[in-house]
Amino acid sequence: MNSTPNPPEEKTAAPADKEQAQGPLKLPANGTTASAEELRIQLVLLLDGEDAEEIDASEVDNAGQAVLQLLVAAQAEAREAGRPLSFVNPSAAFRDRVERCRLTDQIGLDPEGVAA
Repeated sequence: MNSTPNPPEEKTAAPADKEQAQGPLKLPANGTTASAEELRIQLVLLLDGEDAEEIDASEVDNAGQAVLQLLVAAQAEAREAGRPLSFVNPSAAFRDRVERCRLTDQIGLDPEGVAA
């Protein structure tokens, strides 16, 4: 038995941290309640960061209620901090869902789907 303690293991950056450093936060294609917790964590990291707050919604096929609620809350917090979120290339499905739910202002999309 070795009585020498092992040195603490170095922790590597979480995947969300790596994504943050590489560009906009990418929304999942199928944003459901099941994926909302991971998105919440990513949004917190995004809002705590110093980079531009961009969200890539280009691959969204479905944005469920939980995802929309998170985006509304994140946008409200970002606006309060003077750093509103912007959406990169929002998909037609994402724009349609946001418009049908009448959340364009709260989420930050103009009628053409470009960041407001």
